[in-house]
Amino acid sequence: MKFVILIHSTPEPWGHPTGDFVAEHQALPQEQRDDMNAHFDQVLTQLQEAGELVGGEALGDPRSSTLFRWADGDPIASDGPYAETKEQFAGFFLIDVASRERAEEIAFHFAGPGETIELRPTMWPGGDEQ
Repeated sequence: MKFVILIHSTPEPWGHPTGDFVAEHQALPQEQRDDMNAHFDQVLTQLQEAGELVGGEALGDPRSSTLFRWADGDPIASDGPYAETKEQFAGFFLIDVASRERAEEIAFHFAGPGETIELRPTMWPGGDEQ
């Protein structure tokens, strides 16, 4: 089963890893931040070695995005960001695991101070979750 782990964050300035730029993360003692970063690197290594990590990407500053919408029968383009909130889509990881329970177990490790993690199953064009 494939799932996408969506990272929502509010870094200021925008940068990656986003946690390094989020006030809640920056407020933690340096030793704790170092431990969290080491743990996250270890999780990614384990996922790669197990063949569960399909891929992932960090996304650029939302202010650099271009939005395309349909209006009056034609597509129109406008400057981003898309969301009217401070929290923005910062990146994603695609995983391929045996069960939703395993996906939830993995997603738990992606949640950090000041960030929101969304776990969502992928779908085939026909609509069945995979």
